[in-house]
Amino acid sequence: MTPGSNLPLTAARVAVTVTAPVRLDVSGLLLTAGGKVRSDDDFVFYNQPAGPGVSHGTTPAGDTITVDTAAVPADIDKVVITASLDAPGATFAGTEPTGTVRDADGGAVLATFTPPQLGAETALVVVEVYRRGGGWKVRAVGQGYADGLAGIATDFGVSVEEPAAPAAPPAPQAPPAPQAPPAPVPQDQWAPPAGAPAPLAPPPQAPAPAGPPATGKVNLDKGRVSLQKNQTVSLVKDGRPLLSTVRMGLGWEPARRGRSIDLDASVIAYGPDRGKVDSCYFGKLRILDAAIQHSGDNLTGDGAGDDEVITVHLGGIPPEVTGLVFTVNSFSGQKFSDVAKAYCRLTDAQTGEELVRFDLTGAEPRTGVLMAKLIRQYSGEWEMTALGSFVDARTVRGMVKPAAAAL
Repeated sequence: MTPGSNLPLTAARVAVTVTAPVRLDVSGLLLTAGGKVRSDDDFVFYNQPAGPGVSHGTTPAGDTITVDTAAVPADIDKVVITASLDAPGATFAGTEPTGTVRDADGGAVLATFTPPQLGAETALVVVEVYRRGGGWKVRAVGQGYADGLAGIATDFGVSVEEPAAPAAPPAPQAPPAPQAPPAPVPQDQWAPPAGAPAPLAPPPQAPAPAGPPATGKVNLDKGRVSLQKNQTVSLVKDGRPLLSTVRMGLGWEPARRGRSIDLDASVIAYGPDRGKVDSCYFGKLRILDAAIQHSGDNLTGDGAGDDEVITVHLGGIPPEVTGLVFTVNSFSGQKFSDVAKAYCRLTDAQTGEELVRFDLTGAEPRTGVLMAKLIRQYSGEWEMTALGSFVDARTVRGMVKPAAAAL
């Protein structure tokens, strides 16, 4: 998802996990149509882990806010999910978090969102789950606050002085002045709350002019970047977006000696509405006027180096394509738990230099995996995010919907 975008929820119970390379405190606030909590009981966090229809939990992946939309009181209009940094004085510069929305019962990923270009912010509204037309939707927000969780809590009407509130920096002699309340916003038209900090990226209706990335953004200036799951790197070098030709190499090895596994690497191109534009795979080796090319099928995974390679001419991607998702599926139906050393890597096609690498570990007994995505930003640069999300699909056609949900 991109800032301001929204999606209908296909599950009644959703779990929103927020992860980052550093420790985060994740909270959920139940807000009425006026943009305020009804009482401090509507503030759900690690020290108050349950509210009406909303709960807080901690998993190895990170803190999670679970929303049971059927149990949310009728006078609650939305649930906002926030993240703040645990370390005193730390900011989000260079440690952008990722919010992952899943079906709380089935575990399927419904959406992911990484706010771009963060700097001095110490707390964020990451996403919000809200009512619309008798159903529920999720919106990517990414609004930052420089005064930590206390600023968010005050903005939404929580009494931060109460003992039940989460730990915050010692209060100064005079209490901080509350921020202006957010103005009502039409649910399908995103806008920043009145008096709140400006959005971190412009809404789709008003793209920002091209320019250098924020200094806190991880880019390619220092050489190769090794990504972990859900981490993002901006394909920017020496202050300029990388618009040359890159190769996405995907590799794997059979986990059991002598057993061949036929995996197929593909890339699916999407438009701004997450509608599929085209897909490149072993049965269609060139798409988008050869801007994307596939090396051909590898039936076994044997041999050293990349098993299948997809070449992407970033400068030749037409403007109607804003996202690319790289997938691998097991055409023969064998599970990824029978696969070893699966990875994807991005290399410079001219020099062969490895730019980004993502080694997939902890495979699941399923037949498809979303390896990585490339998203075109408003400034013209591309960002790569490591996904590592497993699905049940054996062909590229079966990967289209889950890949779209991962954008």
